[in-house]
Amino acid sequence: MRNTEDSNLAARATGVLLGRRLANREAESRRIGAFEGVPAMGLDAFGSVAYGPEAALTMLVPLGAAGLAYMGWITAPIIALLAILFLSYWQTIRAYPNNGGAYFVAKQNLGTSMSLFAASALMIDYVLNVAVGISAGVGALVSAMPALQSHALALCLGVLALITLINLRGTLDSGRLFALPVYLFVLSFAAIFVIGIVKALSSGGHPAPVVAPPPIDVGAHAAGAWLLLRAVAAGCTAMTGVEAVSNGVGAFREPQVKYGHRTLAIIVTVLGVMLACVAYLVPAYRVGAMDETLPGYQSVLAQIAAAAVGQGALYYVALITLLCVLALSANTSFVGFPRLCRIIACDGFLPKPFAQAGRRLVFSSGIVWLALCAALLLIVFDGITNRLIPLFAIGAFSSFTVSQIAMVWHWRSQRDGNAAQRRIALSINAVGACATATALIVIIVAKFTEGAWITLIVVPLVIALLRSIRRYYARVEQQAARAQPLALYNVQPPVVVVMVEDLSRLALKAVSLGMSLSPDVIAVHLTHVEGPDTEVEALRDEWEAQVADPARRANRTAPRLVTMTSQRRTLHEPLLKIVGKIEAEFPRRTIAVLIPELVKRRWYQRALHTYRGRRLRRRLLAVADPRMTIVSVPWKVDDGS
Repeated sequence: MRNTEDSNLAARATGVLLGRRLANREAESRRIGAFEGVPAMGLDAFGSVAYGPEAALTMLVPLGAAGLAYMGWITAPIIALLAILFLSYWQTIRAYPNNGGAYFVAKQNLGTSMSLFAASALMIDYVLNVAVGISAGVGALVSAMPALQSHALALCLGVLALITLINLRGTLDSGRLFALPVYLFVLSFAAIFVIGIVKALSSGGHPAPVVAPPPIDVGAHAAGAWLLLRAVAAGCTAMTGVEAVSNGVGAFREPQVKYGHRTLAIIVTVLGVMLACVAYLVPAYRVGAMDETLPGYQSVLAQIAAAAVGQGALYYVALITLLCVLALSANTSFVGFPRLCRIIACDGFLPKPFAQAGRRLVFSSGIVWLALCAALLLIVFDGITNRLIPLFAIGAFSSFTVSQIAMVWHWRSQRDGNAAQRRIALSINAVGACATATALIVIIVAKFTEGAWITLIVVPLVIALLRSIRRYYARVEQQAARAQPLALYNVQPPVVVVMVEDLSRLALKAVSLGMSLSPDVIAVHLTHVEGPDTEVEALRDEWEAQVADPARRANRTAPRLVTMTSQRRTLHEPLLKIVGKIEAEFPRRTIAVLIPELVKRRWYQRALHTYRGRRLRRRLLAVADPRMTIVSVPWKVDDGS
C-alpha cells in the first residue's frame, strides 16, 4: 500500500509539471490552428524585430548620426527578400502539406547529401535562435532595469528552463499560453509606431521626442558599399523565423495547407510592417545602437518607445511584452527542432529516441537536447546577443537556399497540372534561390571574421556525425539481419548459473527459477576471505539440507554450489572464470546467468542497500559473450514476492 502511495505521489508531482499522460488517440486533438500557430511559430519572427534592425544599426555606428539616414535603404532589400521568401514558402507548404521543411524537401528532390546539409544548417539555426532570442529578451529586461545587468546569464538560463518545461507539456499548450503576450506585443507596438509616425509626419519629419534617446557621436568614417552590405547582412537576421511554418506544418490540424498559409501570411505581414516602421522611426527620432555590455544600455525598440510615447504605462506594457516575445521566441525552435530531429531519426541519421513521442505526445528527446545545446551557447558567450548574432544567419539562409533549389527541382520534375502555373511557381522559387544564395554569400563574407567561420566548421562536423550514426545503424541492421530460418535442431536447455550471496528467500527464488529452466543449475558464491571460512562451510551445510536433499527427493538433479575467492573485491572477474570453465564443460550449451536483485521502491531503500546486482549485470553485458544470457530475478521487500 505504501509503495502505491509513493508511486501515486510521484505521478501527481510529474503531472503538475508536465500535465497528464496523453493517449495516442488524442494526437489529432493536440494539433493547432492559426490562432495557436502564430504564437507557436511566429515568436522568432516577431522577436527578430528587436535584434535584426539593432544588428544593422550596430554596423552603422562608425558613421555616427549620418548612418541613420541609410536605415531605410538597408531595410528595403530585407523587406523585398522577405516578400520573396513568403511567396516561396507559400508554394512549399502547398506542395508538401505534411512536411515542407528544408530537410524533407531536399531529400525528395536533391538527394541525401543536400538534405543532410540542410538538416545540419537548420539544427544549428534552431539552437542559435534559442540562445539569441533569450539573450535578446534578457537584454530588453536589462535595458529597462539596469541593476539586473550582472545577472544576465542567470536570467537567460532561468528563462530557458521555463520554456523547456512548457514545451514538454506540448505544442498546443505552449501556443495557447504564449498567445496573450504575443498579441499584446503586436497591439502595443502598433500603437507606439502609429503615434510615433503621426508625430513625425505632423512635424515635417523632425518630431520632438518625449524622452530623448542618448546622443550619437559624430561619425569618423564615410559610408562605403562594403559597410552597407555588412549592415544588410546583419539586418537579415530579422528573417530567420520565416521558415518555421513550413518546417512545422505537420503540427496543424486539417486542412493543414489552409492553416499553414494563414499563419505564414499573418507572421510575414506583421514582421514586414514592423520592420518598415522601425526603419522610418530610427532616423526620425535619431535612435542609435548602444553597446550591450556597458551600463545604461537601452535597446533600439526601448528608445523608440520612450521617444514616441514617453515612459508611461504603454511604454512598460510594450517593454514587458517585448521581453516576453524575445525570451519566448525560442519557442519557435522548440516546435521545429524536435520535429526535424524526428524525421532525421526515422531515416537513421539520429539516435532512435529522437523519433519517440513522450508523455505529452511531443518529442521530448529533441526538446531536452535543444535546451542543453542552447544552455552551453549561452554560457560560452555569456548571454550577450551581439556575440551570438554573427553565427546566426548562416544556418537560416543555408536552409532557405537549399529549400528553394529543391523546390525548383520539384517543379522541373512535375508533369501534372497546368504548365503555365508550374512555370510561374518555378520562377518564384528560382528567384528565391538566387536571392537567398546571394544574401548567404554576403553574410558569410561580411561575418566571417566576426565568428561566422565557426558555423562553416560546425556544419561539416554535424554532417559527419549524422553519417556516422547512419553507418552504425546500417552495421547493426546488417549483423542482426535474419540470415537463415530458425534452427530447431540441437536445441537444449541452458546451463543456469545463479549468483548466491546467502541462502535467503531471494536466492531460493532464483534457484527455483533456474531449476524450472534447466536440469543443470550451478549456484556461485563469491567470498573475499582467503583460506578456511566458517561462513562458507555453514552455507555448504545449509545448501545440502535446504536445496540439494529436497531436489533429490523430488527426483530432480540437485543444483551444485560452487564457491570462489575474489582477489580484487569484484564480482564479474571470478564469475567470468567460472563461466569459462562451464563453456568448456558444456561446449554447445547456452549459459544463463541469473542475478537476484532487491527491488528498491522507496527512497530510503536506495540509500540502505547496495547495487551489486546492477553493477554485475552491467559488467557482464559489457563482455558481450554470445553464449551468455543475463536474467534479473527481482524480489520486493514489502510483499516478499
